[in-house]
Amino acid sequence: MSLNAVQANISLHHLEIKSRDPKRLAEFYSNVMNMKINRMTNQKFLCEGPGRKIIITKGKNKTLGYAGMVCKNEENLERYKEFLKINKCKIYDFVSEFYQSGSFSLQDPDNNMICFGIQKKENNFFTKGVYAPLQHLTFASKDVDKFQNFYQRKLGFQVTDRVIKSTGELATCFTTSNHEHHTIACFKSSQNGMDHHSYEAGEWNNIKTWCDHFAQNNVKLMWGPGRHGPGNNLFVFIEDIDGNWIEISAELETVIGRPPKNWPQEERTLNLWGKAIMRS
Repeated sequence: MSLNAVQANISLHHLEIKSRDPKRLAEFYSNVMNMKINRMTNQKFLCEGPGRKIIITKGKNKTLGYAGMVCKNEENLERYKEFLKINKCKIYDFVSEFYQSGSFSLQDPDNNMICFGIQKKENNFFTKGVYAPLQHLTFASKDVDKFQNFYQRKLGFQVTDRVIKSTGELATCFTTSNHEHHTIACFKSSQNGMDHHSYEAGEWNNIKTWCDHFAQNNVKLMWGPGRHGPGNNLFVFIEDIDGNWIEISAELETVIGRPPKNWPQEERTLNLWGKAIMRS
C-alpha cells in the first residue's frame, strides 16, 4: 500500500546551493553557521554541523541545486515512490554520496529539484557546534496556487496554513511532510526561486546563543527576533554574503490532523510581535 509524504514521515536533510564563488560562501557557512568545511572538488564544498548539511557548488548566486529529503527506512521510501507513481509524477534516478541506493528525484512546477532517499550511515559525530538541524525550505513563486496543488495532490504533503490577500488571491502556502508545521513553503513573488532556508534551534535560549554567535562574527540580524503567526515559531533572520536569507527558528508548531487555517495578508500574520518583511 502506498504512503503519502506525511505517512512516510519525510524530512529535509540537506540542500545544494549554487554560488559564483563557492569557496567564499563555504567559508561564510563555516564561520557564521558554525559548520565544518569538506572540500569535495575544486568547485564543490560540503559544510556540515550538528544535524545540518549544505553543499555549495559553482553556479548562479541564490540558486537552489536541489533539496535533499529523507525517509526513515526503505519500506517507507518504496511505498512513497508508489504514491508518486499513482499520481503520475515523473521520477528520475538520482545518485548522491549522501543517499543509499534507490534514491530518486522529481521537479516541481517551478523546476525546483526535490530528491528523496535513505541517508547513508554517517561517521561524523559533532561534539562541538551550536545546535540547529536543517528544518525547512521556503520558495518564492509566481504561482502559489500551482505550488499548493502540486505539493498537496501530487506529492502528498499536508497543507497546514495559508495566507490570503484581501482580493482572495493565495499569497503563501505552508506544507509539511511530517508533523512539523512546514517542511516546504512558498511565498507569492514576481520571480521564482528561493525565499529562505531555516534551522531549528529548539528553544529561545538557543536562539540567543545563535544571536551572540552572529555578533561575534559581525553579522547583523536583518529581521527579528519575532514570532510568526503560521507555525507560531520564534525566529531571527540573517543574510549570507550571496544574499540568501537564513532563518534560525524555535518552538515550531506540531500539526496532527488539524485542518489548514487561512490567515490575512498583513504584517501581524508574519510577525505577531512587530514589523514584517512583506513579500507581495
